[in-house]
Amino acid sequence: MRLRLPILLVSLAVYLWFGFAALAQKPAGAPPSQTRISRNVIVDELDGIDTTDHSNEIREIDLDGLKKLLLRDPKDTRPLLVNFWATWCDGCREEFPDLVKIDNDYRAKGLNFLSITLDEVADKTRAADFLKEMKATMPVVLLNVNDPEPAIHAVDEKWDGALPATFLYDREGKLVFKYFGKIKPAELRAAIDKEVGSKQ
Repeated sequence: MRLRLPILLVSLAVYLWFGFAALAQKPAGAPPSQTRISRNVIVDELDGIDTTDHSNEIREIDLDGLKKLLLRDPKDTRPLLVNFWATWCDGCREEFPDLVKIDNDYRAKGLNFLSITLDEVADKTRAADFLKEMKATMPVVLLNVNDPEPAIHAVDEKWDGALPATFLYDREGKLVFKYFGKIKPAELRAAIDKEVGSKQ
Protein backbone atom coordinates (compact mmCIF):
# COMPACT_ATOMS: atom_id res chain seq x y z
CA MET A 1 0.00 0.00 0.00
CA ARG A 2 2.88 2.38 0.75
CA LEU A 3 4.20 2.07 -2.85
CA ARG A 4 0.88 3.02 -4.46
CA LEU A 5 0.83 6.64 -3.27
CA PRO A 6 4.17 7.64 -4.89
CA ILE A 7 3.16 5.85 -8.12
CA LEU A 8 -0.16 7.72 -8.17
CA LEU A 9 1.59 11.05 -7.55
CA VAL A 10 4.09 10.42 -10.36
CA SER A 11 1.27 9.43 -12.73
CA LEU A 12 -0.69 12.55 -11.83
CA ALA A 13 2.36 14.75 -12.37
CA VAL A 14 3.01 13.22 -15.82
CA TYR A 15 -0.67 13.63 -16.79
CA LEU A 16 -0.70 17.28 -15.74
CA TRP A 17 2.60 18.01 -17.50
CA PHE A 18 1.35 16.60 -20.83
CA GLY A 19 -1.97 18.39 -20.43
CA PHE A 20 -0.33 21.80 -19.91
CA ALA A 21 2.11 21.14 -22.78
CA ALA A 22 -0.82 20.50 -25.14
CA LEU A 23 -2.57 23.68 -24.00
CA ALA A 24 0.58 25.71 -24.51
CA GLN A 25 0.72 24.62 -28.17
CA LYS A 26 -2.81 25.88 -28.91
CA PRO A 27 -2.78 29.37 -30.52
CA ALA A 28 -3.91 32.10 -28.16
CA GLY A 29 -7.42 33.34 -28.86
CA ALA A 30 -8.31 30.55 -31.32
CA PRO A 31 -12.04 29.77 -31.07
CA PRO A 32 -12.80 26.20 -29.98
CA SER A 33 -14.64 25.47 -33.26
CA GLN A 34 -11.55 26.22 -35.38
CA THR A 35 -8.34 24.39 -36.05
CA ARG A 36 -5.29 26.37 -37.07
CA ILE A 37 -3.49 24.47 -39.83
CA SER A 38 -0.78 27.04 -40.55
CA ARG A 39 -0.13 30.74 -40.05
CA ASN A 40 -2.74 31.82 -42.59
CA VAL A 41 -5.02 28.78 -42.87
CA ILE A 42 -8.02 28.23 -40.61
CA VAL A 43 -10.72 25.70 -41.39
CA ASP A 44 -13.97 25.85 -39.48
CA GLU A 45 -14.72 22.35 -38.19
CA LEU A 46 -18.42 23.06 -37.80
CA ASP A 47 -19.44 23.96 -41.32
CA GLY A 48 -16.36 23.53 -43.52
CA ILE A 49 -16.26 27.21 -44.52
CA ASP A 50 -12.86 28.23 -45.84
CA THR A 51 -11.69 31.24 -43.83
CA THR A 52 -8.20 31.09 -45.27
CA ASP A 53 -6.37 34.39 -45.37
CA HIS A 54 -5.13 34.61 -48.96
CA SER A 55 -3.87 38.18 -48.73
CA ASN A 56 -0.17 37.30 -48.77
CA GLU A 57 -0.27 35.04 -51.83
CA ILE A 58 -0.82 35.99 -55.46
CA ARG A 59 -0.53 33.02 -57.81
CA GLU A 60 0.21 33.61 -61.49
CA ILE A 61 -2.05 32.03 -64.11
CA ASP A 62 -1.99 31.97 -67.90
CA LEU A 63 -4.86 31.82 -70.40
CA ASP A 64 -5.43 28.09 -69.83
CA GLY A 65 -5.43 28.68 -66.07
CA LEU A 66 -8.06 31.39 -66.47
CA LYS A 67 -10.26 29.11 -68.58
CA LYS A 68 -10.02 26.36 -65.96
CA LEU A 69 -11.05 28.77 -63.21
CA LEU A 70 -14.05 29.93 -65.21
CA LEU A 71 -15.11 26.37 -66.11
CA ARG A 72 -15.32 25.61 -62.39
CA ASP A 73 -14.94 22.42 -60.46
CA PRO A 74 -18.16 20.38 -60.92
CA LYS A 75 -18.08 19.58 -57.21
CA ASP A 76 -18.09 23.28 -56.31
CA THR A 77 -21.69 24.44 -56.54
CA ARG A 78 -21.16 27.87 -55.02
CA PRO A 79 -21.99 31.03 -57.01
CA LEU A 80 -18.75 32.60 -58.27
CA LEU A 81 -17.96 36.31 -58.25
CA VAL A 82 -14.98 37.35 -60.40
CA ASN A 83 -13.49 40.83 -60.34
CA PHE A 84 -10.76 42.03 -62.71
CA TRP A 85 -8.66 44.93 -61.44
CA ALA A 86 -5.19 46.51 -61.32
CA THR A 87 -3.40 48.81 -58.91
CA TRP A 88 -2.93 51.43 -61.66
CA CYS A 89 -6.73 51.61 -62.20
CA ASP A 90 -8.33 54.39 -60.13
CA GLY A 91 -11.85 52.91 -60.34
CA CYS A 92 -10.51 49.54 -59.20
CA ARG A 93 -8.85 51.05 -56.16
CA GLU A 94 -11.98 53.05 -55.31
CA GLU A 95 -14.36 50.07 -55.49
CA PHE A 96 -12.10 47.59 -53.70
CA PRO A 97 -13.22 48.41 -50.13
CA ASP A 98 -16.81 47.60 -51.18
CA LEU A 99 -15.65 44.29 -52.67
CA VAL A 100 -13.81 43.40 -49.47
CA LYS A 101 -17.04 44.05 -47.50
CA ILE A 102 -19.03 41.92 -49.95
CA ASP A 103 -16.51 39.08 -49.59
CA ASN A 104 -16.69 39.32 -45.79
CA ASP A 105 -20.50 39.45 -45.79
CA TYR A 106 -21.19 36.65 -48.28
CA ARG A 107 -18.38 34.11 -47.89
CA ALA A 108 -20.14 32.37 -45.01
CA LYS A 109 -23.34 32.35 -47.10
CA GLY A 110 -21.67 30.31 -49.83
CA LEU A 111 -20.23 32.88 -52.26
CA ASN A 112 -16.94 32.03 -53.92
CA PHE A 113 -15.04 35.22 -54.76
CA LEU A 114 -12.01 35.28 -57.06
CA SER A 115 -10.03 38.46 -57.58
CA ILE A 116 -7.89 38.67 -60.74
CA THR A 117 -5.27 41.39 -61.04
CA LEU A 118 -3.97 42.50 -64.42
CA ASP A 119 -0.90 44.15 -62.93
CA GLU A 120 2.45 43.33 -64.50
CA VAL A 121 4.36 40.45 -62.91
CA ALA A 122 7.01 42.99 -61.87
CA ASP A 123 4.31 44.85 -59.91
CA LYS A 124 3.21 41.78 -57.95
CA THR A 125 4.62 43.19 -54.71
CA ARG A 126 2.69 46.43 -55.21
CA ALA A 127 -0.51 44.42 -55.69
CA ALA A 128 0.22 42.38 -52.55
CA ASP A 129 0.82 45.58 -50.57
CA PHE A 130 -2.47 47.01 -51.83
CA LEU A 131 -4.36 43.87 -50.77
CA LYS A 132 -2.77 44.05 -47.34
CA GLU A 133 -3.76 47.71 -47.03
CA MET A 134 -7.34 46.79 -48.00
CA LYS A 135 -7.35 43.88 -45.50
CA ALA A 136 -8.48 41.67 -48.39
CA THR A 137 -8.55 37.92 -47.74
CA MET A 138 -10.16 36.54 -50.92
CA PRO A 139 -8.07 34.40 -53.31
CA VAL A 140 -6.15 36.58 -55.78
CA VAL A 141 -4.43 35.52 -58.99
CA LEU A 142 -2.36 37.52 -61.45
CA LEU A 143 -3.20 37.00 -65.11
CA ASN A 144 0.16 36.69 -66.87
CA VAL A 145 -0.43 36.76 -70.64
CA ASN A 146 1.45 38.41 -73.51
CA ASP A 147 -1.74 39.15 -75.43
CA PRO A 148 -4.78 40.02 -73.28
CA GLU A 149 -7.33 39.76 -76.14
CA PRO A 150 -7.85 35.95 -75.99
CA ALA A 151 -8.29 36.17 -72.20
CA ILE A 152 -10.80 39.01 -72.53
CA HIS A 153 -12.85 37.05 -75.10
CA ALA A 154 -12.68 33.92 -72.96
CA VAL A 155 -14.50 35.84 -70.23
CA ASP A 156 -17.03 37.80 -72.31
CA GLU A 157 -17.17 38.61 -76.04
CA LYS A 158 -18.77 41.98 -75.23
CA TRP A 159 -16.04 43.04 -72.81
CA ASP A 160 -13.44 45.34 -74.32
CA GLY A 161 -10.97 44.79 -71.48
CA ALA A 162 -11.71 48.04 -69.63
CA LEU A 163 -11.20 47.89 -65.87
CA PRO A 164 -12.67 47.29 -63.41
CA ALA A 165 -14.94 44.50 -64.61
CA THR A 166 -17.09 42.27 -62.43
CA PHE A 167 -18.85 39.00 -63.34
CA LEU A 168 -21.21 36.83 -61.29
CA TYR A 169 -21.83 33.18 -62.21
CA ASP A 170 -24.62 31.04 -60.75
CA ARG A 171 -24.21 27.58 -59.23
CA GLU A 172 -24.22 25.97 -62.70
CA GLY A 173 -21.57 28.35 -64.03
CA LYS A 174 -23.95 30.54 -66.07
CA LEU A 175 -23.14 34.25 -66.21
CA VAL A 176 -26.03 36.03 -64.45
CA PHE A 177 -24.61 39.51 -63.78
CA LYS A 178 -21.83 41.67 -65.17
CA TYR A 179 -20.76 45.23 -64.66
CA PHE A 180 -18.07 47.26 -66.41
CA GLY A 181 -16.68 50.14 -64.39
CA LYS A 182 -16.86 50.89 -60.68
CA ILE A 183 -19.54 48.68 -59.13
CA LYS A 184 -22.74 49.91 -57.56
CA PRO A 185 -22.66 47.89 -54.31
CA ALA A 186 -26.44 47.75 -53.89
CA GLU A 187 -26.93 46.32 -57.40
CA LEU A 188 -24.20 43.73 -56.96
CA ARG A 189 -25.51 42.71 -53.55
CA ALA A 190 -29.02 42.27 -54.95
CA ALA A 191 -27.66 39.99 -57.68
CA ILE A 192 -25.63 37.98 -55.15
CA ASP A 193 -28.63 37.68 -52.81
CA LYS A 194 -30.59 35.96 -55.59
CA GLU A 195 -27.82 33.40 -56.08
CA VAL A 196 -26.86 32.59 -52.51
CA GLY A 197 -30.52 32.35 -51.63
CA SER A 198 -31.27 29.82 -54.39
CA LYS A 199 -31.40 26.14 -53.53
CA GLN A 200 -28.38 24.00 -54.24
